[in-house]
Formats: sequence, structure tokens, C-alpha cells
Amino acid sequence: MTNCKITPVILSGGAGTRLWPLSHPGMPKQFHALGSERTMLQDTVLRAKDSGALTFAAPVIICAEDHLATIDEQLAAVDRAAAKIVLEPFGRNTAAAAYIAAAAVRDLDPASLVLLLPADHIIADPEAFMRVIATAAKTAASHIVTFGIEADRPETGYGYIQQGDRLDEGVFAVRRFAEKPTRERAEQYLAEGDYVWNAGIFLFAPEVMLSQMAALAPKIAEQAGLSWSGASTEGRVVRLDAEAFGACPSEPVDIAVMEKTKLAAVAPCSMGWADVGSWSEIHRLGTKDAAANLLHGEAVAIETSNSLIWTDGVPVAVIGVDNLVVVSTSEGLVVLPMDRAQDLKLAIAAIKALREAKT
Repeated sequence: MTNCKITPVILSGGAGTRLWPLSHPGMPKQFHALGSERTMLQDTVLRAKDSGALTFAAPVIICAEDHLATIDEQLAAVDRAAAKIVLEPFGRNTAAAAYIAAAAVRDLDPASLVLLLPADHIIADPEAFMRVIATAAKTAASHIVTFGIEADRPETGYGYIQQGDRLDEGVFAVRRFAEKPTRERAEQYLAEGDYVWNAGIFLFAPEVMLSQMAALAPKIAEQAGLSWSGASTEGRVVRLDAEAFGACPSEPVDIAVMEKTKLAAVAPCSMGWADVGSWSEIHRLGTKDAAANLLHGEAVAIETSNSLIWTDGVPVAVIGVDNLVVVSTSEGLVVLPMDRAQDLKLAIAAIKALREAKT
């Protein structure tokens, strides 16, 4: 393979509410150290580095206005700088962000591929990640390549991709996307063997994404395009036009484009990937004591097992419990069974309603 230029575009949006109260709109999970001693954003930026025939440009970051100072501070701490920081006036999901990513890279270097990366993933084997990017680069010149994680358990918290015909060495057409399944369906996918988890990472040429968006999601393409052409630029900071962006439909790129396009491809891989989307996942990935407890901060577990006790403030002690999540920060306190970790949104909604009732 000849030298391949790639521009990482890092999506640093979202409120990270599934890890409340540690993660909240002012400081979502990508700005916390959850996979290493560095923050998840820092790990994502450092992961994209030259390897063999791959040459990486400085990253483009897409984020909220409120997070600009935090991003500047965290990038400077690891001696990195962004080529552009694109500020969204409000969230419009990943389809609009994918269009902006393609437009930004087209204007920076139209010969470069776009590597669209969420800022809040863990990849334990970055060398394997570089290898699969190199494998997928040729196909990405004409297709939108997503990366499929080889499933090792019937996980119900991830979407799945069914592989189709082989397009290139290590890259396959996408037969279908499947939403987060029931346990029974997840076990079926695992048994069939041609399904992989949808990592939500994409590699594509700018014009391929732009043309597919125009054909398959024209309203998103139109409004996102207007927000980009009408953006104001100050140095490397780009502020999207708020009126145009506000009229952009809010859809995930998987639904707006990937489920419809005939140019979807998947590169299956095993790279120690995890989407840290719940406290149960933090517990699964983290270092635990002999009783399978993950303890953070001044946390004490007595006659307790299979639990996560996390505090960033006052000491927390639990006695005689099993399979429990207890998280205490300056933002709040939550206690719930480990197997209900995905239901944290219920607590957030209830607290919001309680606050609104008091105003």
C-alpha cells in the first residue's frame, strides 16, 4: 500500500449521562480518566499516530462551545494541537457531525481519508487498531468503512453488523445493521458467527460521505452544509452557523446513511475495544479486589462483593451488599443494582422533574 493520509475527526459531544454523577453536561465522560491515567479524549488523540504507510494529520475536534477551554487544556497537557476545533451550537447527533467532518477534511486536504472517532471509547490494543485501519484504507477510497468488533459474549448494549460478501482482504460488504438486541437474539447472533459489534468508528473519503449524505439524507446535508459555509472562523476555531444548524434533523449516521447506502463496508477486528457506556462496564473493565469489588477514592467495602464503589469526595462505606453500584461526587449520589446500570437515565429524569417542580 502506498502512503495513506488520514485526518482523525474526533466527536466530543454528548452529555455522558449514563455515567452520572461523575459525568454530566459540564464535564462529560470523555474528559475523565476512565481507561488509563489520561482522559479518554487524550487517549483518543494520542491513538492516531503515524504507523507504517499511514500518515496522520493533526486532528479535527467537533464539540460544544462550553467545552472549548477544557479541550484546549487537555490537548496541551499531552502536547497536541488540533487543526480545527468545530463548535456545535447544540447537539444534532452523528449524521450532521459526519457531514461537518467530511466538509472540514475536504477543505483541509481533499486527498486525505477521514477517520471519524468518538472521544469516549477505550481501545486497549492501539497497534491492532492501526493494522485494521491500514487493511481498510484501500476500500475506504470508495466505501464508508465501519469497524466491527469480534463479539465474545451475547452483549445486549451494543448494535450488531452482519457481514456480507468479501470486498477486499479483511473487509466485507454490510448485509444488515441490527439494533441493540434481546439476550436471546444476541445469543443467536453469536452462534451464527457472521455478526460483529458496531464500534461506531468510520473511515471514508470526504466526497464519498458528502455524496451519500446528499443522496440519502438531503435535508441533513443541506442544513449541515449551510451551517459550514456560513460558519465564522477565528484562528483554528470554527463556529457553525446556529440558524442553519438548528434546522438540521437530528439523526445518527447509522440510520441516516449507513442503513441505506450500498457503499457500507465492515472491517472485523479485535483491538480491546469498549464503549464505556455504563457503570457496569466500568466495573467489568476495571481492576477489582479479591471479592470482585472496584473501589475508587475513599471507598470501603466490608463483607461486600461484585460491587463498584466510587467517590470523588466524602468517604463512602458499604457493608454486606452484593452486585451494587454506589457513586458519589459533588454532582450527586446514586445507588442501584449492577444489573440495572443501564437504567440510570430513570434517575436523571426523575431528578430533572424534581428540580423543575421546585422552580
